[in-house]
Amino acid sequence: MAKPTPETFDRLRELAAIDKPEDRATRPVLEAFSGAEMATIPVGTAEDLQTAVDRARVVQEGWAQLSPAKRAKVLDAFAELVHKHAGELMDMAQAETGKARSYAQEEVLDVALTARFYALNGPKMLAEHKVKGMLPGATSVRVRYQPKGVVGVISPWNYPLTLAVSDAVAALMAGNAVVIKPDSQTPYCALALAELLYQAGLPRELYAVVPGPGGVVGQAIMATTDYVMFTGSSETGASLAEQAGRRLISFSAELGGKNPLILTASANLDEAVPGVARACYSNSGQLCISIERIYVDKKIADEFTTRFAEYVKNMTLAGTYDFNADMGSLASAAQVETAEAHVQDAVAKGATIVAGGKRRADLGPFFFEPTVLTGVTEEATCYAAETFGPVVSIYPVDSTDEAIKRANDTEYGLNASVFAGSSSEANAIADQLRAGTVNINEGYAAAWASTAAPMGGMGISGVGRRHGTEGLLKYCESQTVAEQRFLGIDRAPFVPQSLYRAITPTAVRALKYLPGR
Repeated sequence: MAKPTPETFDRLRELAAIDKPEDRATRPVLEAFSGAEMATIPVGTAEDLQTAVDRARVVQEGWAQLSPAKRAKVLDAFAELVHKHAGELMDMAQAETGKARSYAQEEVLDVALTARFYALNGPKMLAEHKVKGMLPGATSVRVRYQPKGVVGVISPWNYPLTLAVSDAVAALMAGNAVVIKPDSQTPYCALALAELLYQAGLPRELYAVVPGPGGVVGQAIMATTDYVMFTGSSETGASLAEQAGRRLISFSAELGGKNPLILTASANLDEAVPGVARACYSNSGQLCISIERIYVDKKIADEFTTRFAEYVKNMTLAGTYDFNADMGSLASAAQVETAEAHVQDAVAKGATIVAGGKRRADLGPFFFEPTVLTGVTEEATCYAAETFGPVVSIYPVDSTDEAIKRANDTEYGLNASVFAGSSSEANAIADQLRAGTVNINEGYAAAWASTAAPMGGMGISGVGRRHGTEGLLKYCESQTVAEQRFLGIDRAPFVPQSLYRAITPTAVRALKYLPGR
């Protein structure tokens, strides 16, 4: 449990899909805990991306011809390797992002779970199957799935393991090749997973990591690949979706969120307080699905606020490669500046800090305390805009109906959470929330880790879904093969065509009486 060694970076650097990396410009990769340079990475170009795509197309044809069961064996072997190398992967995730080790562990487990899910279930989801044809007995119809081709993945810095490969394993299971542009802050997490995929038996050209700036490598992905999966801001997602639309290629994205949590008067505060803290400050709040708005019934608002603020004040902040920290650092100076600016703006417009609110330069350059605000007004930036940091606001409400209305009063619709005294009460609230995932008695992990269920956003929080059947079949082109036998659609043996046309409407209407029609 320590910062990765120079030898590790040297080994992984060789896996980047960049020809002659020694001749390229490089950029530093910082250890988030200290802000010090720990490695460099070659800067890829549009030409590197094009070369990776060209090579991927050649190899992808053979990969697509393998049976889904054979592709699944590679993913299953990869999942085992992820478990085997969990410690080194957690070290890398902590080094590049500054997250606490418990959340680095969540990433590693998520990668393994997702790979295992598609290895186990992918062949069944991709199996050719028959559906009812136009004319019973005379029309035989089968549906099959073909891969898109080369899938481009543009992944962010906040979950550099999960969001580099969890989308990729579904695309690979479907028979595609993957070309990925990791965030420039976190390239080595993507390369570490690439190494394990290659060890599991995946041809190197099928998963190519091209580090480089979004304006260069990301744009090349948009211009050359057959499908694009993006995770990041809603603003950037909208721009990329427009570019995909001009090329008429499919596009999927998980985007921003200003996620609400509802706490009813019947909630058990002994359980809710730590659960809400986890919902808000997981990964230092740098999580698209973390909570930034808490709506709590006025009957318990004072007690909850007091207990929650005290809990947050006692959270342990540290930059350590062990499990002794409740929260680590933020990932960069920009993240700290945003969190600080949002807090200062809210206070200037009437809010009160009841916990946290300050930089912690004594711990490292990117540390910021977990922060709780009350009295946030609508004029404050953090009232409606995503902070993407450890800043949460508490809003007392008169009723559950008011909480639901205010929770839904947003352009976003990614994730929500409900803490209530009974399952029936919580589920009744959940059904009224406009969010792609809703967690009960938990902040985000219950829905996210349920890999058989779709995950994604409504509103400006996303397009499409990851996980589940939807997360696999989006990487496929559905093909219908219909064979007409014995009886023609517009004719029948030994029946005059005029008579056939006359009786066809009655026959079609009668189809509704057949089972399953």
